[in-house]
Amino acid sequence: MVEPVIVVMGVSGCGKTTVGALTADRLEVPYAEGDDFHPQANIEKMAAGIPLTDADRMPWLDTVADWLAEHRTTGGVASCSALRRVYRDRLRAKAPQTYFVHLAATREELLRRMTGRLGHFMPTVLLDSQLDTLEPLQADEAGVTLNALQPPSTLVTEAVDYWLADHR
Repeated sequence: MVEPVIVVMGVSGCGKTTVGALTADRLEVPYAEGDDFHPQANIEKMAAGIPLTDADRMPWLDTVADWLAEHRTTGGVASCSALRRVYRDRLRAKAPQTYFVHLAATREELLRRMTGRLGHFMPTVLLDSQLDTLEPLQADEAGVTLNALQPPSTLVTEAVDYWLADHR
């Protein structure tokens, strides 16, 4: 059987961390929080309300891609915004079997969630730049888009069920 290599993706506040960790638990594979791979300079830039450029993102994406590649045979789940197709292509370059679970929500809900969380470096002022950058999954990309307004347990079940259906 093919081991699951899954990226839970989407803009800030969509639930990547929660759903990613729960999906990894359900599948009994390691979990990686994509934010943990950001260099300090990226975190400081975002915390200051400055959107990352592609030049800022590429080394970070390469680090996430390395983690995914290291887990090709054992399986793994990572959270990573993966907002643009070119970013997802970069992840797939090192881990071709990566399956994307895009958590989509309304701007209003995302803003509500971001405003309510404590201790995260991402300010609400960057939400619109992330939404402007977001390129939804395309038909030829392995993955699924889910409604992030559903409970995390439902999202995990759907993510695992869709992955299994695509890998039978």
